[in-house]
Amino acid sequence: MTGFKDFLMRGNLIEVAIAFIIGAVFGDVTKSFTQLVMDVIAKVIGGNPDFSSVTIGGVNVGVFITSVISFVITAAVVYFGIVLPYNRLKERLSKPAPEEAGAPTSEELLGEIRDILAAQSK
Repeated sequence: MTGFKDFLMRGNLIEVAIAFIIGAVFGDVTKSFTQLVMDVIAKVIGGNPDFSSVTIGGVNVGVFITSVISFVITAAVVYFGIVLPYNRLKERLSKPAPEEAGAPTSEELLGEIRDILAAQSK
């Protein structure tokens, strides 16, 4: 029984549960935003962008087209609303790499090696 308790109390299990819950809630947010964008497109085009009745060669591909458009909009929301701002914030908050001021260049190092070898051969 202690092994089961240890398994349940393991940190990464709790983190996964939290990520799942937040992901489910965020899914609702992105779905509603995607619907909002689709409604705006409907107002601009003058009709509802529902392709569910489109058939090609007798095969109904409209549902697939609607899903692809919804996926692209959702991916754009996630990228421009989360990934891009997160990366910019991470760059802004991360410590800049310490630049080695006065560090010799490759040419300078090769020149020093040449001078040392020349001095040793004398």
